[in-house]
Amino acid sequence: DPSGVRIGTPALTTRGMGVTEMKRVGDWIFQALSNADDQQVHAKIRGEVREFCDQFPVPAGKVAAAEPV
Repeated sequence: DPSGVRIGTPALTTRGMGVTEMKRVGDWIFQALSNADDQQVHAKIRGEVREFCDQFPVPAGKVAAAEPV
């Protein structure tokens, strides 16, 4: 019986992320799971993820930002 967690990457590749970024995401997942009860570690990861995601905006967000309201 297979076991484990399978995580899809289409949402990340759509944002322009590649192998290097996937490794970073995997590291955050590992850190979070290895420190499941450490809220400080989770807060640090959360901040890093926010900064990281700013570099890779959601494509629809780019279109919406370009359209006049």
